[in-house]
Amino acid sequence: MKTIRFDIDADGIATLTIDVPDQSMNVIGPDFLADLDTAITRIASEEGIKGAVIASGKDSGFMAGMDLKYFGSMLASESGERPAPAAIFDKVFVLNDLLRRLETSGKPIACAIEGTCVGGGFELALACHRRFAGDSPKTQLGLPEILIGLFPGGGGSQRLPRIMGVQASLMYMLQGKMFRPAEAAMLKVVDGVVPQGTAVAAAKEWVKANPTANTQPWDVKGFKVPGGAGGFNPAFVQTMAGALPMTLKQTQRNMNAPIALLSAVYEGITLPMDRAIRIESKYFAKVAADPQASNMIRTLFVNKQAAERGARRPKDEPKAPTTKLAMLGAGMMGAGIATVAAQAGMEVVLFDRDQAYAEKGKVHVEEVLKKRLGKGMTPEKMEQMLARVTPTTDYAALAGADFVIEAVFEDVSIKAEVTKKVEEVLGADTIFGSNTSTLPITKLANAWSKPENFIGVHFFSPVEKMPLVEIILGEKTGPTAIAKALDFVAQIKKTPIVVHDSRGFYTSRSFGTYVQEGAELVGEGINPALIENAGKQLGMPTGPLAVSDEVSIELGVKIMTAAKKELGDAYVPQGSDDIMVKMVEADRLGRKNGRGWYDYPEGEKKHLSPVLGDMFPRAAEQPDVEAVKERLLYRQLIECARCFEEGVLETPEDGDIGAIFGWGFAPYTGGPFSHMDTVGIAHVVAVLDRLAAAHGPRFAPTAQLREMAANGATFYRPVLSRAAA
Repeated sequence: MKTIRFDIDADGIATLTIDVPDQSMNVIGPDFLADLDTAITRIASEEGIKGAVIASGKDSGFMAGMDLKYFGSMLASESGERPAPAAIFDKVFVLNDLLRRLETSGKPIACAIEGTCVGGGFELALACHRRFAGDSPKTQLGLPEILIGLFPGGGGSQRLPRIMGVQASLMYMLQGKMFRPAEAAMLKVVDGVVPQGTAVAAAKEWVKANPTANTQPWDVKGFKVPGGAGGFNPAFVQTMAGALPMTLKQTQRNMNAPIALLSAVYEGITLPMDRAIRIESKYFAKVAADPQASNMIRTLFVNKQAAERGARRPKDEPKAPTTKLAMLGAGMMGAGIATVAAQAGMEVVLFDRDQAYAEKGKVHVEEVLKKRLGKGMTPEKMEQMLARVTPTTDYAALAGADFVIEAVFEDVSIKAEVTKKVEEVLGADTIFGSNTSTLPITKLANAWSKPENFIGVHFFSPVEKMPLVEIILGEKTGPTAIAKALDFVAQIKKTPIVVHDSRGFYTSRSFGTYVQEGAELVGEGINPALIENAGKQLGMPTGPLAVSDEVSIELGVKIMTAAKKELGDAYVPQGSDDIMVKMVEADRLGRKNGRGWYDYPEGEKKHLSPVLGDMFPRAAEQPDVEAVKERLLYRQLIECARCFEEGVLETPEDGDIGAIFGWGFAPYTGGPFSHMDTVGIAHVVAVLDRLAAAHGPRFAPTAQLREMAANGATFYRPVLSRAAA
């Protein structure tokens, strides 16, 4: 066998040690499935085998889910067309059938879990008669498939509810929530938590002591699901009746997998397991056949992991980890960057012009770390991290820093002054990163003697929580600076994208169109509540008006004013400009002063302000919600397409990752470029032409989109030159 080592000890206990070659983590692929088939046949047929223990031969953990290359092959067909669910069913049912054979082999089977055990790996564990987990803090178990557009398809949706009850299991599966060992034991998901490194011994001991414990509880006559199940059980009916509307509300009816999961549980929970797993596979095949799952897997898993592993890093550059960071600016952004850098083990000099502000920045670091106490953070670790942060107003204290990040006020002259003073201390060979969100990197680089060592490093607030970092290349940024910035992002465990210089770069520029279109709609007299609900139904985290308040209407006006001054006649006015100015003139600046599109009464829930009706009289005829959703969506899509045509983006992968993790673009689409490919570029162009005719040239398709539509190209399968413009 290629992936499983099969050993039998003197007591007749077989140990199946999984070690998939050429993989850092065990995954389920065709070789593993074939080997598992062989192993199960031996366990069931050889009289000398009294039972079995399944364990991992890798230090990385027990097992993850399916090899996504193998999963992709399931969705392929000779014609090139996506196969129908019926054609996928037989392929996805293979694992379910094997795990059913395992648990009915007639021999006691125990699982020894050390480290990560998720997805299909956890479903393998659930099919064993007993589970023992090592107590390492790195050990986690669970079924996170919902987070990438799927749901448990290896019996997990049927076994987990039969172990811990329907209500509790749905809470975990619908959120993709992980179990830690102690929590899993409390919920009876594992049968024993043992000292790290002893799970195999504990599993063997159980098998030896229980030679006849070879039947799952759900295969015993009279078995009852914990908490009850079935249409005549009030608790079950109440759970399912509540789960559906809650799920529809949370997903805005955009996600396929959560509804399929609820259906599989509802239909399968009272049936014999043989029938239940077929129902699960039926719904899984239906979800897998839809492009939504493939798009989400590609962006949220495959491409995200590739980015984090250095897909855009210059290959010939030596590793350049940061040991001492010069953090310029101790505001919320600078303090947040200092926090994640200190957590990653770096020494941080937190510089500000005022010592009190610098000290306040360190207080922020302490407050963030305190919230993690008891969640992997100990007082000793916290003190060590805090000791790495030195607040100062002295440029000389920056000496020895091997990377600089600047997060001072968004003004070119102020940034230039700070940049030059830092160079006097560190020299121009040090890599300098600017955290600006809108100012062109090429212009800011003029203040550094070696612009090839100057790069944009755009974080998102709050830094501690937001996963994305946008790396921006100026016209002269060199490979050493790119490598240094990407190595820093890897150290702090964030996800990077790499883009080229542009006012607003990619994320701020494209996200801004969502806010702008919301303001345009208000100016046209569209009901603000309709606009906000349409944004949320589209799959955005919040409506465009609410997010405008959060980032500050005043800030948007300042950015617009600066762009006008910088670009002069080249500035393209937006209909939203005057609307935003009118809001600021009315002292409606956003949440920061308690008045924006919303009012923020102290101690009360925010609400859309009634004064909006007076400032922007309501149109007599209101559009339907689909029309508003379309405008909010396509205004973002066309800006993303412009960024690609102009070369701000080099790859659709960066565009999709940046959109979802940067500004919360509807995750179920897989990102704007995946979405455009899925609905068809010709369809996108037709909609944009219609919207441009009705609402103006901001919706006009790019020349590249028109050429792609004519040639049948997509962003992920281009058949034309990279840029038509």
